Amino acid sequence: MAFNPLEHRGIPLEKQVRSWRELNIDPIDPDNADPYTRCRVITMNGIEVEAALFNHHLNRVCADMEVKQKLAEVRYIEQQQQKAVNWLLPGQSSVLETTLAYEQVAVDLTGWVARMEPDPYLKQAYEFGLLEDFDHLYRYANLFEMIEHRKAEEIVDGLTEVMPGRPTIQHHRHPADNLNEPYDRTTAAPLSKLHALTIMAAEQQTMNYYMNVGPQYMEPIARSLYQEIGMVEEEHVTHYESLVDPGETWWERLVNHEYNECYLYHSFMETESDPRIKAIWELHLNMELAHLHVACDLMRTYDGRDPESILAPELPTPVTFEPNKQFVRDLLATQIDLTKLGTGYVWEAHERFEKIQRELMGGHPPASEEVITEHRDRMGGDYRLETEGPHPVERLRD
Repeated sequence: MAFNPLEHRGIPLEKQVRSWRELNIDPIDPDNADPYTRCRVITMNGIEVEAALFNHHLNRVCADMEVKQKLAEVRYIEQQQQKAVNWLLPGQSSVLETTLAYEQVAVDLTGWVARMEPDPYLKQAYEFGLLEDFDHLYRYANLFEMIEHRKAEEIVDGLTEVMPGRPTIQHHRHPADNLNEPYDRTTAAPLSKLHALTIMAAEQQTMNYYMNVGPQYMEPIARSLYQEIGMVEEEHVTHYESLVDPGETWWERLVNHEYNECYLYHSFMETESDPRIKAIWELHLNMELAHLHVACDLMRTYDGRDPESILAPELPTPVTFEPNKQFVRDLLATQIDLTKLGTGYVWEAHERFEKIQRELMGGHPPASEEVITEHRDRMGGDYRLETEGPHPVERLRD
């Protein structure tokens, strides 16, 4: 049945504060939980972090004390939600284990969005980033086996393949080539706006995670790999955030953020396999419904516009974590050599790309190449998890 968030009031804002005991939720079981439950947890953590950061930025440019007070109330609840969600991750999981889950999110969430995106230009942006995150999963999987002597199969459970994507060495571009043309807020489909916010927030959370956990390792190859891929995540955040129309007003952006949270919590409530976690998604959805109405009231007051003029009349098809193996393989076979030039996509390396490659490499291979070389030297080959037959590019080359 169609669900329109604007027709539901949710839990009143003044009744949403939870005690410490209520927030201290038992984490998921790292050995028995559905891998996609963990993916949903990681996704919603990124969404809640983006919600809080956006609210803070709005607070910094807002002069009206009554509005600032209302933003502070909502922001406090968003932060409680973030703690409840992120604390679902089990403490015994290593940083690398969680990293593999982050990259599984990047592959299968971006894959789903790319498949569903109605705008060809935006779809290309998601497909482009997907092949890079797919390669990151491969590099980290090889590091995981060398450092922890475990296989990524334990984490991704065969739902996501592990094999080379667009080589990470090719991800390092001139900063100007990470920009994209934004969608037009007056003509873009409401779904396109939700997609852009979702992937932007997920990549932002990955960027933040890597920049903080990378130095925790003692092994030089691990420190170097997190540093390198962390810089690619900076590129990805630029890549995705530039898709959002900068002409949107603060109030319009606030409404879109809150509507997107409703969309994702509703999606995950509908698709969650764990009843206990499903109840958390349902609770947070009912909180976000009230946040959405606060944002809509602010837009009516300060923008003089009706939120219904920019929102979909009902939530789109639920976002679903599911295997994207054939989709990824098709992209590997057709787009692996693609790169960026300005806001466009080209097949050949160009002068600006080659110049920054020389500056960054300094005549030496990066960690993303060294981790594979070291794995092959130690173990006689690289680690892969190919469930659908040989790598499509290598099959074509053969």
